[in-house]
Amino acid sequence: MDPYNPGSRAVQDRVGVRDVAAHVGRSIGTGIRPIAAAFLELQPMLVLAAADGDGQLWSTLLTGAPGFARATGPHTISVAAPPPAPGPTPVGTIALDPRTRRRMRLNGVARPSPRGFTVEAEQVFSNCPKYLQKRELYAPDHTTPPGDPLHGTALTPARERFVRAADTFFIATTAPDGVDASHRGGNPGFVQVDAPTELSWRDYPGNAMFLTLGNLETDDRAGLLFVDWRTGMTLQLSGTAHTDYGPDGVRLTRFQVRRTVEIPSGSPLRWSEPEYSPANPPLPQDPA
Repeated sequence: MDPYNPGSRAVQDRVGVRDVAAHVGRSIGTGIRPIAAAFLELQPMLVLAAADGDGQLWSTLLTGAPGFARATGPHTISVAAPPPAPGPTPVGTIALDPRTRRRMRLNGVARPSPRGFTVEAEQVFSNCPKYLQKRELYAPDHTTPPGDPLHGTALTPARERFVRAADTFFIATTAPDGVDASHRGGNPGFVQVDAPTELSWRDYPGNAMFLTLGNLETDDRAGLLFVDWRTGMTLQLSGTAHTDYGPDGVRLTRFQVRRTVEIPSGSPLRWSEPEYSPANPPLPQDPA
């Protein structure tokens, strides 16, 4: 069975990496291997990609004591968190560990459960550590409760500065074959704020799968999540995105903001300053 949808195949053909993608695609399976199950159970956070009742796509940060997300079988995980919908719904998840610069992606169908929700896996795979910033985890802050969500339709000047300084964000995309959660990283400034409702970023060379860009070929909905690693603030953006293909292999993804949700202290996790990935491409303003 082909692990790629027509959108991903179209991008692979456009870039000329179909053979490489076919080789890498063999790592995509439906089963959760013991090493993946052990990795997941150690994680204090999980990013969930799902659509809301209006069909808008969101990336949401879930946190808990290690074990709050765990494999309960070779094809199922259980998550102790509120379910994304009252019934079965397609979701994508990504468990990313800044301490080890490892990540695991699992996409499938979520269903409510007595513990929170379960996800029946349809795609399970790991990614290389490219563009992952290394951070150490401090003691969680359980004394500061999450603030009230602040809703908007555009970035405030303070949020514009926050996004420009970000070195990491998560992105949710979707296609007829399911929802996907992925990660983007780079040196601060790799995300450009072109207007209060417009962001853009270069698509750096990766694993040649083109799952995110492939999904955007057929469905332009997307959801971004930015995390303040020091304070726990989360900033969620929902909107649409498309990719411009320029000369010399340059790919630029443009995101149009439709809705914003900021939650002060949305996460109890507190992390150190980053050790930037050696794979991060230099930015024009970076010193040589």
